Amino acid sequence: MNTYATSKLLGQVLAKDCPSREILEHLTNKWSVLVLRCLRDGVHRFSELKQRIEGVSEKMLAQTLKMLEKDGFILRTVYPVVPPKVEYQLTILGSQAAAQLSYLIDWIEKSLPEIVENKAKTK
Repeated sequence: MNTYATSKLLGQVLAKDCPSREILEHLTNKWSVLVLRCLRDGVHRFSELKQRIEGVSEKMLAQTLKMLEKDGFILRTVYPVVPPKVEYQLTILGSQAAAQLSYLIDWIEKSLPEIVENKAKTK
């Protein structure tokens, strides 16, 4: 029995048909986490995000920003000037998600020495 079908009021991430799985995937991919981390610091332009997130391609950054905007986590503001000016910022929902992800980021950074040591032992 599909557990999501029986209770559509709340997400059921373990149910295969629940849309929460797609949101989980969107929020927890590497580039989304890094974009949300950067936008916690405030409003940024595309070029600023590209510069801050080392290793991200323009294509991947653009795809990530579009996905996060579609899900309602970021707001894209286009100013009618020449050359075009576009800024990105977190929505309230995005701020909430970024705050939760910051716990994971902080834990990873603090636990990195132990994790690296464990990885070295298994080689």
